[in-house]
Amino acid sequence: MRCPQCGNDTQQGAAFCSRCGARMYAPKPATVREYALAQFRPSLWYYANGFLFGGVLIAIGAILLYLKRELIQAGFAVTGVGALTFIVTMIRARTVSWSLTSDRLIEKRGLLASRRREMELADIRSVEVSKRIVQRMIGLGDVTIASAASADYAIRLNDIGAPDETAETIRKARLKRMA
Repeated sequence: MRCPQCGNDTQQGAAFCSRCGARMYAPKPATVREYALAQFRPSLWYYANGFLFGGVLIAIGAILLYLKRELIQAGFAVTGVGALTFIVTMIRARTVSWSLTSDRLIEKRGLLASRRREMELADIRSVEVSKRIVQRMIGLGDVTIASAASADYAIRLNDIGAPDETAETIRKARLKRMA
């Protein structure tokens, strides 16, 4: 065998070079596959204002159609705008997701133009749970995961259900990754 560092001939099967001490062979890394642990999405309560606005417009349009025969075009227009608002809100609700894998936390945002951010579980510095009063009443909260790699880099999971359990899942995945 020939040393990759100094070129010295060494004994067959030697782990280190007898001349320079360099490792003779690099051990092959174990094939570890990344696997999914959890998927998170914001609660539909996060988009309640869009649903409420669309519902109000649909109701106003229905009232215009029912009461005033001369405002039938306006009634259809208002109902159509309300339905469009409702549909756009549903699409917006599906454009944000967070995936927790055995190695990293992945944030995906966007429908046509998209943005993807990743944070290695080993880089997680802290996991913070915050619940505003309205969130507490309906069982929601925000989970903020700060990175040790950068002071201003964090991933925030907005208005998710069971935030304490989510934070615990992330903490356990991080501890398992660090072990």
